[in-house]
Order: sequence, then C-alpha cells, then structure tokens
Amino acid sequence: MKYLYRFSFIALLIPMVIGCHRAPDEVLIRQAIDKAAQAAEQVDASAAVEPLTADFDGNRGTMTRQDIGSLLRAAKFRGETLHAMLGAVAVQARGERYVASFTITLTSGGKLFPSQLGVYKVETAWRKEGHAWRCYSATWTQQL
Repeated sequence: MKYLYRFSFIALLIPMVIGCHRAPDEVLIRQAIDKAAQAAEQVDASAAVEPLTADFDGNRGTMTRQDIGSLLRAAKFRGETLHAMLGAVAVQARGERYVASFTITLTSGGKLFPSQLGVYKVETAWRKEGHAWRCYSATWTQQL
C-alpha cells in the first residue's frame, strides 16, 4: 500500500513538472510565425497581427500592423482566399532579441492580391513583451 501511494504521488507530479517546462525562445518564435501564417490562410486579421507589436514597422515604413489587418479584413469581406506555404525558419539570437528568417510562398484564388503573390524572402525582428515574443520589424523582398 505504501508503494501505491508513492506511485500515485509520482504519477500526479509528472504532469505538473511537464506542464511547467518552458519551451525555448527560438521554438516560441517559430510557433508564432507558424500561427500567423495559418491565420493569414484563414484570412483572420486579428490572429494574423496578434504577434505584431503596436509599433510594428513593415518593409521600412511601407506597412504597419493596422495596414496588414485592414488588408486581411478587406480580403475576408470580398471572400478572397490566400495560401501561405512557409519555408524553414532560421532563428538567431541578437543580444536580448531575435531575428528570424524564412521564405514564404503566397498564392490566392482572388483578385485583391495578384501583384503581391509569389515567393518572398522575409527577415523578422523579435523582442519580448511581458511573457510573449512579438515581431516589431519585418522586411521582405519578392524572389519570383
């Protein structure tokens, strides 16, 4: 009976320890990028801009967080579809911040995005705000 109590205690303790394990920052950033790409495919503006900071700077001042959200809301209103195929994400520490680089292929079944479709090389900069990693800057260049 004594062993049964010890086993029960250990069985209860294991999920708590596993639940307290914190994922590495690089993994959290990759997950945020993946979630944003999935949200863009679902044309979900709120979820797509969620990892962006309020002062987000896209392509050196050409796109803000609000601009991206507005574009996706307009696409949803028009019934547009968007497909985003994410390439491998490389994450590098830069002091207390991170830079994540990847390629993304955008395709669409509508008319709002045609000039913006293709393969892009993207570099994003991330900083921690509270307990979450947020993207504060991104640059992208169309490859094809």
